[in-house]
Amino acid sequence: MLDATLRDNVFKELQFEPSVHAGQIGVAVMDGIVTLSGHVASYAEKTTAVSAVRRVTGVHAIADEIEVRCLPVKTIPDDEIARRGLEILRWDITLPQDAIQITVSSGRVTLTGTVEWQYQRKAAEDDIRKLAGVRSFNNAITLAPQATSENVKAKIEDALVRNAETDAQAIRVVVDEGHHVRLEGKVRTWNERVAAETAAWSAPGVNSVDDRLAIDHI
Repeated sequence: MLDATLRDNVFKELQFEPSVHAGQIGVAVMDGIVTLSGHVASYAEKTTAVSAVRRVTGVHAIADEIEVRCLPVKTIPDDEIARRGLEILRWDITLPQDAIQITVSSGRVTLTGTVEWQYQRKAAEDDIRKLAGVRSFNNAITLAPQATSENVKAKIEDALVRNAETDAQAIRVVVDEGHHVRLEGKVRTWNERVAAETAAWSAPGVNSVDDRLAIDHI
């Protein structure tokens, strides 16, 4: 696909997403790599824009350079963001009570603490990133080890075989003693890449996933 055609498709997808102000976002494409620039009013809008671009066929990679510019009338003090964040985490029944800590500096939020599952780590991120006043986000929550590296590798490989969206034979899984997972090989679409990464995160004890899968568009 020509870069010009891909750029047009990306911009149309951004315009199609109702929660994104596409006119404030710049799109550049080179060899299937999409660079997003410009500014948005919230961190939630920024992540939604990136997710929209991932849906477009032909996108090999994304360079996210979008800046979050909160309007002055909506500027919220760091202590208020932290207070609201703690409150919403406590109301989330999927999260262990008082297991996650929040640090806020100039609208930049960092989550720390320890949980057992990746879905809990992701739930905490989803809870916080939609708060008004958040400019950037760092999810530093760690996962408690629950299995040996051999068991983690086997569970991921079994999950890839079961998943209809992935070609398990084209994906290599490497797991070290710290339960850090590396995915290598080629996939056909971005959705297949996401499915493989999701399968890796779903194994108990995984601390991080280094997704090195290349998208081999036919």
